[in-house]
Amino acid sequence: MKSNKLALVIATVVAGSSASMAMAENVTLFDYEEASSAYEDAYINANFDAKSGNQDQSSYDLDLSLDFEKVLSTPDRNTAFSFDGETTKSRGGNAADKSVSNYQAFGSVQVDNYFEPNSNGAFWYGKGDVGLQKGADDPRITATLGLGYGRVVNVTPMARAIRMVEALTERNILTQTPSLAAYKAVANIIAREDEYRSKYGAEDYEINWIQDIEAALGGGIGAAGAIKSYDVLVNERLSTRKHGWLVRAGVGAVLKDYDGSDGNPLLELGAEYHRPLSNATQFSNEALLTAILDDDDNSFTVTNNMTLTHEISDRVDWENSWVLTHIDYENAEDVTNNELSSSFYYYISNSLKFDVTVSLEDYEANDEVDKNLSMGLTYRLK
Repeated sequence: MKSNKLALVIATVVAGSSASMAMAENVTLFDYEEASSAYEDAYINANFDAKSGNQDQSSYDLDLSLDFEKVLSTPDRNTAFSFDGETTKSRGGNAADKSVSNYQAFGSVQVDNYFEPNSNGAFWYGKGDVGLQKGADDPRITATLGLGYGRVVNVTPMARAIRMVEALTERNILTQTPSLAAYKAVANIIAREDEYRSKYGAEDYEINWIQDIEAALGGGIGAAGAIKSYDVLVNERLSTRKHGWLVRAGVGAVLKDYDGSDGNPLLELGAEYHRPLSNATQFSNEALLTAILDDDDNSFTVTNNMTLTHEISDRVDWENSWVLTHIDYENAEDVTNNELSSSFYYYISNSLKFDVTVSLEDYEANDEVDKNLSMGLTYRLK
């Protein structure tokens, strides 16, 4: 089926090719400022370990997780959906060890509404969260309203345009780098992939999509250019790129909590900063402070997630992260956890990647730092 679609793409592009090309200009991800965009990431991660021999019984450890994020951006509104779920099952090697299972899940919907469309200024937002844990009396359900300032722009379409042009240039399909205007036009068409899919259908939209991209480049890429463009845009995977910053502050309520309580007020302060250090390197930092006010049992939770991702090649990404969590209880000991990890991702295909991760975990409850080496497969749903 894919080969048939590729053949149609080639035929259509070749039929409409021309020879014009704009003058070359230097282009970076900061040149893309389009407020309307969308991206969707969905992954299934699986890790399994089993051992037998020299112990009373076979032991195993199974870990399955699902990560989902979808962001829809327009000049006046950003809407974000996210879901993280994990389930584990394990058994030790001693005769008395029983199988132990656990699960947890967290989902969130957040809408940022800008007072002035197409601006990087003030906005008001609403957010709803739902959390599930095994053994909890109830799910945790919270609702928050607040104000914020700033905007984060998804520049992944420009990153994909740059990668595609680099591939065409390396093969002498393009003899001149396109103008900045052409880059922006290509990135805009790439960003509208869902629009093309909806208009022309999932089976055939790439034909019109790549034909319009070829037209934005000025034509002349021919059959070889159509094949490579299709390969880069459809078969290769590119991690999400963003730039910009924002801050937010809100008030809300814990409508229902894990321990069965309800109605407690909450306060939150949040900040995000994202910057591409180059066309291949992305830095991101997200911080959130949440305070739950519960008579004589107030609690404060601070989380900070910092990541640095570098694209080593078209198929290999190197991601480094530091996750800090601090919980301050009024009637219990405070808890501080740190997780440092460094991961290499090899994309076997657009949907499947092999990962190797080295991590250091410093948990308040442990006497020593945990050192881990893990390998696994991740399947991309979206």
